[in-house]
Order: sequence, then C-alpha cells, then structure tokens
Amino acid sequence: MFEPVIAPSGTLLGLLQRGRGDGTLHALAAPRAEALGALNHCVLHDPRHDWQVENRSLYYARLFLDLGGGLDEIETHLFAAEDHLATDDTRTGLALSVLGHLASYGRDDALVLLRRYAATGANWAWALDELALRDDDSGLRSLAGAVLGRFPATPEGDAELAATVRDAFEPRPWRLWAEDRREAVGARVRAARERGSFDRWQRQMRPTGPRPGWSVESVLDWAQQGLERGSALHVPAARCLGAVAGPGDRPLIAEAARRGPDGARCAALHYLAEARDPAVLDLIEAAVADPSRTVADAAVAAFERMCGEAAVDRARGWIHRPDALGASAAGVLACRGGAQDSELVLGALRETVRADGPDAPLLWALVDGTGRLGIGCAAPVLRHVYRETASSQLRGRAARALAAADPSFATGFAVECLWDCEETTREVAALHAATGDARVAERLRRLAADPAEEAEVQTAVRSRIAREAPPR
Repeated sequence: MFEPVIAPSGTLLGLLQRGRGDGTLHALAAPRAEALGALNHCVLHDPRHDWQVENRSLYYARLFLDLGGGLDEIETHLFAAEDHLATDDTRTGLALSVLGHLASYGRDDALVLLRRYAATGANWAWALDELALRDDDSGLRSLAGAVLGRFPATPEGDAELAATVRDAFEPRPWRLWAEDRREAVGARVRAARERGSFDRWQRQMRPTGPRPGWSVESVLDWAQQGLERGSALHVPAARCLGAVAGPGDRPLIAEAARRGPDGARCAALHYLAEARDPAVLDLIEAAVADPSRTVADAAVAAFERMCGEAAVDRARGWIHRPDALGASAAGVLACRGGAQDSELVLGALRETVRADGPDAPLLWALVDGTGRLGIGCAAPVLRHVYRETASSQLRGRAARALAAADPSFATGFAVECLWDCEETTREVAALHAATGDARVAERLRRLAADPAEEAEVQTAVRSRIAREAPPR
C-alpha cells in the first residue's frame, strides 16, 4: 500500500482525512457537493497510516447519513476492473466497512452493494464479514452458491475452502450454510469445517520449527541460528533463558551480551534486562555503539522493557544523547519518571516536534507522559500535535493529555472531540466537554441513543448526563 497523501489540516479534506470532529462540523457547514466530494475521496483513498488501529468507517458513515450522500462513487470504485488486478484488502476495505455501518443504520442500498460485492468482488471475505454482522439469514443463505463457487470441487479447492472456513473472522455465514440440505452446499461446508478443525488440532499438537535444547548454550545457539535464518528470536530466547539459567550461568550470559554473535548477544541483553542485572545498563550502552544495527536496536528495545528506579535514573543521564538511546530514555522518563523529570520530558517533546514533526513515533510516549505528569506549559505543543498529526490515535492521546494539562480543553478541543473518529477520544470528550456550548448537550443525547456507538462512550455520556441533571 502506498503511503497516503494527507492534505493540510486547515482544509476540509485534511480535516476529514484525519478524522477530526471539526471535519464533520465543517462538512455540514460547507456546500453539499464540496463536502460529498471530500468525503468520497477519503472513503475511496484510505487516508490511514495504519488501518488496523485507526478508525474511520463509522465516522464517514455518519457523515454520509448527515449529508444524505449517495453510493454511486463507492459502487464504481468497488466494481472497477482494478478490483481483480489490485486485490490488496486496503483498496476496498474502508469502503466496505462504511457500507457495513450504513447497512446497520438501515440503508438498504448499502446492503445490496455488500451482497453484490460478496458474490463477485475480489475482497469478498471482508464484505461477507460485514454482512455476517448486519444481514438476515435469508440474505446470507442466498450467497452460498456464489461464495462456494470460488472453490473448485478438487482436492486443492477443498483444501483452500477448509482453510478459509477455519480462518473466517465471522463464522455465522458458514454455520448457516452448514445447515443447508443441498449436498453441494451443506455437506461441503460441514466437511470443510471438520477438516479445518482437524488441521488446527494437528498444528497445536505438532508445532513446527526448531526448538532450543534445555541449556543456556543451546538457547543462545538457537537465537543465533534463528537470526541467521532471518528470524529475530531474542525475546522468546530471553524467556527460555529465564527458565533454564541458574546463578552459575550469569558469567556465560554476561559474556554473550558483551561479545557474543549478534543473535546470542541480543537474547542475552534482553534476559539481563528482564532480570535487572546490575551490569546490564553498561552493556546496553556499549551495545548501542555496535556497528551491527541488529544489536543496537535490540539493546534499545531491551532498555525500554526495563522497570525499576535504576533504569529511570540512567534515563536521566541518557536523555540528551542525539541517538536512539536518547529517544528511548525520553520515552522511559515520560512513562515512568517523576515530577522532577517534567522539564526533561517537556524539552524532549518540544525537540521531537521541532526536529521530526507531529507524527514522530516517539511522540506517543511523550504525549502520554506530558499528560501523566500534568505539565501545563506543554499545552501549546500538545495543541499543535492535536491539530497537525495524521494519526487519529496520537490525536486522541493528545486530547487526553490536554484534558489533564490544559484548563481550556473543556471549552475548546473537547467540544469537537465529540465528533471524533476514535471512540476513546469521544469518551474523553463526553467526560470533559463544557455543556455551555449549545452543541454539546444535543450531541451527548445523540451519542447516548445511537445503537452503533461504543458501549464505553455511551457509559461516559450517560454518567455525564446523570451527574449534571438537576435534582428532583
């Protein structure tokens, strides 16, 4: 998947791509044709950097309903010739999810499109999952022939069908089809389910791949062999060391962490970090300077997994380093530092935004730490991150930090957060948005009554309404 191109945050398209609440508010105030054009662009060209953790589908579906938008452009996109050439899920996944939400709101045209795509489209399994949650039994049963027709009645086709049934995200359609009395449908699906269950049992009883022997040397060799095969096994190897190593094995493990081959060295560093060995911090500092990128990255990762005051104290000395270990130290202080570390965390936050922009990976920990430590003077930087980041997850973290550090949050960003694409951000807004704004009370009532809203959001909304209701 190509990296999405995100429009400036001050434009309607940029707001909608980011999933900001202001995107909905601006779209409803803009000319309808302009708003629908921007909305369709977002749905057909997924703007998310990571579709597995960022939400947009419910956000876009609600805006489709508010604008009374048609589905012609989505239909053209789904059934284009490209569908059978570019079969990656990300080309059509967002559009199918939006249709699923629209179907749950009673849009029959969305339900028809999903059924048609499940029967003929390349990403049919996604469409079938959406239908499994929203369609009735008769609608799902009508798709049995089209879906099973994708699997030829050959040993290879039957094996592929069994794997598909076994790995299905939503099993409801397959359960319905297994009850079908037709030999070509019910009997075939039942056989596929039985074979899939047997395959799963076999995989559990007969794990494949090499396993380490029951000694420190064997585990270190296993970690090295895994790296040579292209598999990073240092974390599982460190757990194995925790099971087999005794006090007398420390010199051997420490020597491996100091001078061992890359795979063994990485495993030893992780083990010593988990064990809070007194020498591990010096070993980590030395490993970060190693020419091997694998060793240096593993050393940083091992440090980030450490708990305890020794790691926090060392982070205070490392935070000024201009390398990955300095960035890691900033994250450790943000997550585990105390009030005395506020200036260091604030400085790291400002420098990271200045040097790497509002989407730097380190900002996730720094933004959380700013809110945890209640650093009030960080509010301007947090507002900048909130406005500019393309990640709706990071924006939600900035909102939570602002709720803790910025007194103006309740009357500012909290209001627009009620329309945000992320349910956790809407939950924060439900707890903090000032009801002096006329839009807030109406939005809270709508969220409380919306059957598609997440339970956590509705709980926050109802507790807020109950808390602020006048006594009888």
